[in-house]
Amino acid sequence: MKHIYSMMFAGLLLSQASVAQQITYLSASGSSTAVKAVTSEEDPENLPKGFVKGIVATADGKPAGFVTIVVRGQNKGTTTEEDGTFSLRNLKPGTYTLYISSVGLKPVEKQITISAEEGLEISITLEETAKQLSEVVVTDKRTQNDKPVTISKLPIPVMDLPQAVAVIGQATIREQQAQRLSDVVKNVNGVYLASTRAGTQETFSARGYGFGSSNMFKNGSRVNSGTFPEMSSLERVEILKGSAAILYGQVAPGAVMNLVTKQPRFEGGGEISMRVGSYDLYKPAIDIYGPISGKVAYRLNGTYESANSYRDQVHSKRYYVNPSLLFKVSPRTEIVVQGDYLKHDFTPDFGVGTNNGKSIVDVPRNTFFGAPWQYANAQQYTGGVTVKHQLNDNWTLNGNVSYQKYKRDYFSVERLQFTNGKLGRPLGRQFNEEDYYSATFDVTGHLKTGSIKHTILAGIDGDRYKTGSTAFTIDATKGITYDTLSLNEPGKYPLRTDMPNAVANALTVSPVNRFGGYIQDLISISEKLKVLAGVRWSYVETSAPERTDYKTGAITKTAAARYDNAFSPRFGVVYKPIPTTAFFVSYSNSFTPNTGIDIYSAPIKPSVIDQYEAGVKNDFFGGKLSANVTVYKIKNSNLAQTAPFDKDGKDNTNTNIKTLVGGTTSNGLEIDIAGHPVAGLDVVAGYSYNDIFVSKAIGGPGNLFKGDRLVNTPHHTANASVFYTFQNTALKGLKLGVMAFYTGDRPVGWNNTTTQPDRMFNVDGYTTLDLNAGYSWKNFSLMAKVSNITNEYNFLVHENYSINPIPPTQFTATLAYRFKY
Repeated sequence: MKHIYSMMFAGLLLSQASVAQQITYLSASGSSTAVKAVTSEEDPENLPKGFVKGIVATADGKPAGFVTIVVRGQNKGTTTEEDGTFSLRNLKPGTYTLYISSVGLKPVEKQITISAEEGLEISITLEETAKQLSEVVVTDKRTQNDKPVTISKLPIPVMDLPQAVAVIGQATIREQQAQRLSDVVKNVNGVYLASTRAGTQETFSARGYGFGSSNMFKNGSRVNSGTFPEMSSLERVEILKGSAAILYGQVAPGAVMNLVTKQPRFEGGGEISMRVGSYDLYKPAIDIYGPISGKVAYRLNGTYESANSYRDQVHSKRYYVNPSLLFKVSPRTEIVVQGDYLKHDFTPDFGVGTNNGKSIVDVPRNTFFGAPWQYANAQQYTGGVTVKHQLNDNWTLNGNVSYQKYKRDYFSVERLQFTNGKLGRPLGRQFNEEDYYSATFDVTGHLKTGSIKHTILAGIDGDRYKTGSTAFTIDATKGITYDTLSLNEPGKYPLRTDMPNAVANALTVSPVNRFGGYIQDLISISEKLKVLAGVRWSYVETSAPERTDYKTGAITKTAAARYDNAFSPRFGVVYKPIPTTAFFVSYSNSFTPNTGIDIYSAPIKPSVIDQYEAGVKNDFFGGKLSANVTVYKIKNSNLAQTAPFDKDGKDNTNTNIKTLVGGTTSNGLEIDIAGHPVAGLDVVAGYSYNDIFVSKAIGGPGNLFKGDRLVNTPHHTANASVFYTFQNTALKGLKLGVMAFYTGDRPVGWNNTTTQPDRMFNVDGYTTLDLNAGYSWKNFSLMAKVSNITNEYNFLVHENYSINPIPPTQFTATLAYRFKY
């Protein structure tokens, strides 16, 4: 509703401008400013003291959103709304200098004078075009092809990028009451929640490939995926589909995801909210922001969450805080310092398990096979500094330095694999710590060679992981089996309820160092034809893990160090027959380091994965609707497999001796639709088809079978979200919405191999449907959602020992109050 009020406000200003005399000033940059007096009685908000309000637009008449306006020498400032409007309140009578700026735009200074009886209405026109401004502005109301993303690093519109991109903004996250990252990802076709091992984390896949530990980023830096990220802190989620190795090095080829947290603002304000829901969900949250001085702004958001579960004996508590500071060091330089802390204590839950490894145990959705004491406690600290410095009108320097600390303390009954209805419940005890340091520096700029324009990106990055894993001895006299449970004869065996004794016996530390350099050039041969070309070199050092025995103090290396490097090229062509339609084709590759040795005892080289992509991006109805279609082929032609023979030509039985002779192929189609076709209507929809299979295989122990589909990869996924906010009627302020999400049939478990040929089974597809309703009045808003209204029953499967039922029908409501100061 804030955006609706802002547009009404802008309309009022424009209508008043036609009946008042204006005095126009010309800034040094060629921008113009129109000023007129407005009495407090004329102002609809009837402000008690002097005030300034107005609108900022570009020379072509487009609104300039999120431009910073600071009152020099005062602890006041603001940023324009997405429609270019702004207001400054409670200024004392006097003469002030307004400083209007945004990185990538020429700053403007303007002197104004106000009195206690009168305020000022200002309209500012910047000489830059909306196209230039769009490189630094991201809002939910822009089209999907008009949302620049920081994850692409190159400062160009999505329409000029020969790659599929998705951006889910804060307004969508808010109106859908997203509780977990999987709720947000439902809006992106081709990217889906693959599994939740013991309910301790969410594992995502895209285009048939799992994200692993390297494809998740926060504010441009890799972040550990072992926790559930906090959604209330996010400004947007950016997804760059396909290969991103040229930008980030060692990443899986399906997609990379960047979580962008909310940024400080010079306009003072905030929000307090309370969310409640089924199964005793309680979640208060606060988000406040504003100026500290004319050059420093802050933001602080945090939340507490307590919840039970539709699963018996499962509980969760979360604590989260996210402070940040913005420093406007100079007209050309800004620094953002930010950090967050998340503590999550919860019950690990391996779900309902499998019987004989091939069928899901048929029990009620709430059945819990764990112990009453089991726990998982995770903590994550992150901190980072981002610097943007505009060297001149054409070149910008960007830097990002970050640190992350991750801890996980875990003790649980786990791996629910029944054999003929009988389970010896195994135990797992872990304590992991991870220190992660990263730094990225790049330069972006524009230059011309004759009539050809170039947009350059060049940079270097490096990071260091240091992971410590503690091993334990559990119940030394009883082994690691906790007790025995029978499905067919409940109560046959006595079940333990005590917590076993676990003693730390060793620590293994595993450092990994990575470094890379990259360069890209978007060559604009004409406004219709563009070529993107670049290359990256990556180096990965996996140091020898060191194991310290706590009893003897002995330190041993558990494996040899390995050193991998690879080049990752990228080439793409974009053709725009008209400004609102772009056809593109591209090639890129990525690499995956392998374990094992070749027949001569040398480390196996990385597998190189090629990706070919083509598509069309369209904006219709004046940018009110986007419709994109993408097709792709991802091919790993040198998948590591067990070598059939040893160096002497004899049959090889050692699965650690490998050769690059296997292959997988992923073919797919994606359709994206998003936009605002009429006032108040927001639409997001998509469909994805993917076929990933083993395309090349040889015999030998432990090798895959040719033609098998890879596990946890549905052929079909689809999503649709429609929200409507009533406009200028008796129902004004009411919002209604519906969301649908479909995941198709998929194979689960493990892929069959020559030595284990029968460990894969199928799970049927399912569809969930959510209904949403909300109402806004003045500064208050109330949102409600009923999810999975059909009470669909299905499962998220991690291998064949963690089978978690999806949530049943649930209710969630959020009451929020927004304020400005």
